[in-house]
Amino acid sequence: MLATGLMLCAVLAAQSDESLPPAAARVLTDVRYLAADERDGRGAGTNGLEAASRYIAAEFRRAGWKPAAGGSFFQPFTIPADAPAALRSRLGGAEVKNVVAVLPGRDRSLRGQLVVVGAHYDHLGRGGFGALDPDSTGRVHNGADDNASGTAALLEIARRLGRQRPARTLVLIAFSAEELGALGSAYFVKHPLVAAVDSVYAMINLDMVGRLRHERLLALGAATAQEFPSLLDSLNAAAGHFDLRASGDGWGPSDHASFFAAKRPVLHFFTDLHEDYHRSTDDWEKINAEGLARVAGFVSDLALALADRPGPLTFVDAPPPVAAPGGPGYGAYLGTIPDMSESPGGVRLTGVRAGSPAERAGLQAGDVITAIGAKIVANLYDMTDALRSHQPGDTVTITVRRGATEVRVTAVLGKRSS
Repeated sequence: MLATGLMLCAVLAAQSDESLPPAAARVLTDVRYLAADERDGRGAGTNGLEAASRYIAAEFRRAGWKPAAGGSFFQPFTIPADAPAALRSRLGGAEVKNVVAVLPGRDRSLRGQLVVVGAHYDHLGRGGFGALDPDSTGRVHNGADDNASGTAALLEIARRLGRQRPARTLVLIAFSAEELGALGSAYFVKHPLVAAVDSVYAMINLDMVGRLRHERLLALGAATAQEFPSLLDSLNAAAGHFDLRASGDGWGPSDHASFFAAKRPVLHFFTDLHEDYHRSTDDWEKINAEGLARVAGFVSDLALALADRPGPLTFVDAPPPVAAPGGPGYGAYLGTIPDMSESPGGVRLTGVRAGSPAERAGLQAGDVITAIGAKIVANLYDMTDALRSHQPGDTVTITVRRGATEVRVTAVLGKRSS
């Protein structure tokens, strides 16, 4: 904890210095706007989310990008009343919008193919559904890393590439309602505005890219095209930047999964979880601005390389994770409070909610969950997938590491309330 505190102090000191490189200063300005208290946590239906959409559109236009259709950067849609997350959050019927910008391709034979780069710009508003700090309802959740950071990277990519003339058409999308189940990306895939979804050559997703530590950058979805690993390695070797960890299929709780479900190659860039994830403490002061700018630069190079690449990509499919009936959502309720700092080989708990299935099962602060039923839990995404595969009322065996001892407990999963 002392090392983490010293690192944070160093980041804050550097970011208060006027000597920040220009790109880092730009992305930090974007994050500070998007993650300001005045944006009200960018929750669905808030004035803050609406203001954020206008800010993004203005930056796209300033960078030289064109609206997707009809002279507007906005793709409005309504949150379905029967969406699982809407049922829990009472946001069904709220009007939201994706923000879509286009840079037309120059090559007659390739311009009909799209390289999509996306990031969601919504967050949790004032807590409640989706928040991991149980006593925070009513407090603004600014979502600086999740996902003002990805949105700021998207805007920096717009600035870097706005004067380019790629062979394929580039499309930038700031998605809304990701926190309610990737609804914005799902809507775009069904109503793609620019061209049919099977014209998407590749999709790149930026979600939580503002906390670069130890140079480690995760490129999830690298197994969705045979050519991705070598392309990523060559670009990273040329840049000399990152401890790049490339792996995995295209499923996961973010917007790239909507495109992978439509059989398109995807990559999700991510600087890993931390203790402020889905908590009211995810504020702009904790962003690594220089690291964020470097991620934006790397993804800019990747997007342009994909747009100019002469040959096709070889798509590699994978079966979707097993989901409980009734839709994806966040799954059955356990009531744990996870620690988002690094915890190799599982999910460490900072506590459990009073009266929850976790408390009744005997789980406690300090436990590291390593398996739920037959599902190995290496990280929070695995844990989310495991809970999504069960229904309320299911009885599961949960394996935890408690100090030096492995312990198994039995929990009867509950139903999530709104």
